[in-house]
Amino acid sequence: MKRCSWVPEGDALYIEYHDKEWGVPVHDDNTHFEFLILEGAQAGLSWRTVLKRRGGYRKAFSNFDPKKVAKYDEKKVVELLENPEIIRNRLKVASAVSNAKAFLQIQKEFGSFDKYIWGFVGNETIINKVKRVGDYVVYSKQAEKLSKDLKDRGFKFVGPTVIYAHMQACGLVNDHMVDCFKYRL
Repeated sequence: MKRCSWVPEGDALYIEYHDKEWGVPVHDDNTHFEFLILEGAQAGLSWRTVLKRRGGYRKAFSNFDPKKVAKYDEKKVVELLENPEIIRNRLKVASAVSNAKAFLQIQKEFGSFDKYIWGFVGNETIINKVKRVGDYVVYSKQAEKLSKDLKDRGFKFVGPTVIYAHMQACGLVNDHMVDCFKYRL
């Protein structure tokens, strides 16, 4: 079975992520919130580093329930910074809390985060025709617009590259290589 060439052969963690999640359209708000936290945590690090800690993040961040995370106080942030199962960066941990609050505001305004985010792609997956690794881009005009809007709403760690990764992960963009078995979802 042919996969995207960025998936290391024999790497069970990456293979499972690629085969079961990456690029599959997401319409669940908690899953969007999960990826926003994880992609923000990944900034400057490898995705493998984050994937290995995903279970720890689920426990530490109340199974990615934005209502619960929005209530975290300074004591909880300090507790999280002592948790070896997550990436212990104060700015990234604090941003998860402030992003949860902003996330809830978007839900209130639009009815769901899903409705809000899919509006940036006209409610349809953007299908790219990636033939080789060199064809990948790190952001798009839609990612730039979404990033700016999220920042204007108080989100942190949501630059265009982080947001484009979110769009790829959550199926707003199909960046599977054309010869990958997942290209035609």
